[in-house]
Amino acid sequence: MVMPKHTCPYGLKALDLLRREGFSVDDHHLTTRSETDAFKAEHEVATTPQVFIDGRRIGGYDDLRRYLGKRVRDKDAVTYVPVIALFGVAAAMALSASWAIEQSLFTVRAAEWFIAFAMCLLALQKLKDVESFATMFLNYDLLAKRWVPYGRIYPFAELAAGVLMVAGTMMWLSVPIALFIGTIGAVSVFYAVYIERRELKCACVGGDSKVPLGFVSLTENVMMVAMAVWMVAKPSLLATH
Repeated sequence: MVMPKHTCPYGLKALDLLRREGFSVDDHHLTTRSETDAFKAEHEVATTPQVFIDGRRIGGYDDLRRYLGKRVRDKDAVTYVPVIALFGVAAAMALSASWAIEQSLFTVRAAEWFIAFAMCLLALQKLKDVESFATMFLNYDLLAKRWVPYGRIYPFAELAAGVLMVAGTMMWLSVPIALFIGTIGAVSVFYAVYIERRELKCACVGGDSKVPLGFVSLTENVMMVAMAVWMVAKPSLLATH
């Protein structure tokens, strides 16, 4: 295998994969820029590392995986993995908080915290690049299309509502926020996906999302609406028991 002196991550991954597959690796390092450029020109390649097996050039890390019959991830393919991970973390946090406070896992507060933590984590993903999120949001949100600044306000509103609901305070502020953005979001997603039948990426986990718009984003918004309604109804419901 041929790669630069300062080994790139894909070079290390290729080296590890070859060794795990039982190959004896003769590792050649290109020590200078001129040596690297000369190697690329000779073999007509744009990148290093380059893997050779029995004198035949296989290519880079992805090419090596294909050669060995391994799955190669499509960077542009839609995936639900980020959302599954996020909701999984929110659930774990909610259960651990419930155990710490109430010495029980499955409580009403655990369910409330799950939604509130998920709102905070979803907002965090959007806040990593607000402009990118706002641009993707414009593809389907009905209010953002009419008033563009709403796309930049949305992540902060979602975070504020989530944080206040975690604390269980200032319901006069968090409930209207969650109800407002959740209702508009749910209607927007339903209209774009189920009425217009558009195939879009969901901005729910940030502007670089590969998550398809649909059930997941609708769930996010319905959860916010449900949480807002529950917070209003909770005192009277608990008073009857």
